[in-house]
Amino acid sequence: MRNIPLLLVLIGTLWVAVQAQTADSDLLAEINKIKAVDNHTHVSKVVGPSETDDDFDALPCYLLEPGPDPVMARVENPQFLEAWQKLYAYKYKDRDPAHVKELIAAREKVMREQGDHFPAWVLDQLGTEVLFANRVAMGRGLNPPRFRWVPFDDALMSPLNAEAMEDTPDKKAFYARETTLLKKYMTEANVPALPETLNDYIAKVVTPTLESQKKAGALAVKFEAAYLRTLNFGTPHPEDASAIYENYAKGGTPSRAESLKVQDVLFREIARQAGELGMAVHIHTGTGCGTYFDVDGARPTQLESVLDDVSLRKTIFVLIHGGSGPYTHEMAFLLGKPNVYTDFSEQDALIPPRALAAVLREWLEWFPEKVLYGTDLAPGPAPIDWEVVGYATNLTARRGLAMALTGMVNDGEITRERALEIARLVLRGNAVKLYGLGN
Repeated sequence: MRNIPLLLVLIGTLWVAVQAQTADSDLLAEINKIKAVDNHTHVSKVVGPSETDDDFDALPCYLLEPGPDPVMARVENPQFLEAWQKLYAYKYKDRDPAHVKELIAAREKVMREQGDHFPAWVLDQLGTEVLFANRVAMGRGLNPPRFRWVPFDDALMSPLNAEAMEDTPDKKAFYARETTLLKKYMTEANVPALPETLNDYIAKVVTPTLESQKKAGALAVKFEAAYLRTLNFGTPHPEDASAIYENYAKGGTPSRAESLKVQDVLFREIARQAGELGMAVHIHTGTGCGTYFDVDGARPTQLESVLDDVSLRKTIFVLIHGGSGPYTHEMAFLLGKPNVYTDFSEQDALIPPRALAAVLREWLEWFPEKVLYGTDLAPGPAPIDWEVVGYATNLTARRGLAMALTGMVNDGEITRERALEIARLVLRGNAVKLYGLGN
């Protein structure tokens, strides 16, 4: 009999733990009805039989030495199986190669029937109303208002020979891609060669490119700078940057320190102009692909010199992936800055709902009005192409969000009505307000 009190304590503790791991079913059902705005993706365009789509990323990971996939990204993830069943009426509970062939055939049939409507059909299946397409250029099937463009602008930041910056095979491959993209932007701006001065480069290349992107419907621009350098843009030195640019505009290779000085100035100039044009600035933070990726260099707090720059307070910064991996805790504090938002894209692809719930709960207990939904869905092999990844990440996102909010309700932090209100903010309301999307 003496052990009864201890037993009751253990039972109570176990019940609290179970509640912390479980989403309220009614709340989850309501969350699943919300039409979402997906803040970050690399969606594929519709292609013909002999076409390929290489515009889904300025710096595609397939260029790099492959590394191991995390468990959630592996084909055995049961959420992928659920996606096959829901999207393509896959009638099996296994991944037998013969059955997967049937899956691919069923997918191809749907794609033929839907034609250019296929991307919108996918959004309907996912419960997504608007999807932000982070791409070099848009394409077939990716039409507004449901698909909104977010172009890449790292190339504008690196006009000079970047050989000194290429200290890993990954950066060598990626800087080559940026050089190609900058030539594209210069051609579109009718500038055949680098202007002689940094001010002329800004006036003749940077400004026209940003204005063109805005005119084409871009609501934000994207930086993948963490794949190219650290996010510490330091203190800008415009006079030094101008002299360095003029010294190397016609040839030669600046040192790493010289290149960084030019990039520091150009990054801020691009961010300032984007803000003046009403475009947000998206920045990759946290973990990334490639076995040479500098995780410490992608730490969100490396951006504080930019986020605290008085001249940039009119520019909205969205820290993509929320410091995915080791830096999600510090993201909660950065959200206290008036022009900073984040999303949890990629996290819902890399960690399960329980782990995501812990991240989201911390953020939502600080600044729920600053958190955006995102999936980071991207192309892959046919069995786990972008729509399957999108389905799986959507499941993780909504379940993780429901678990986080359930825990907050159970602990008396919020009411159930407030929980549903926060869910609407995260899944769509915050993005609608931030980007001016209407209701």
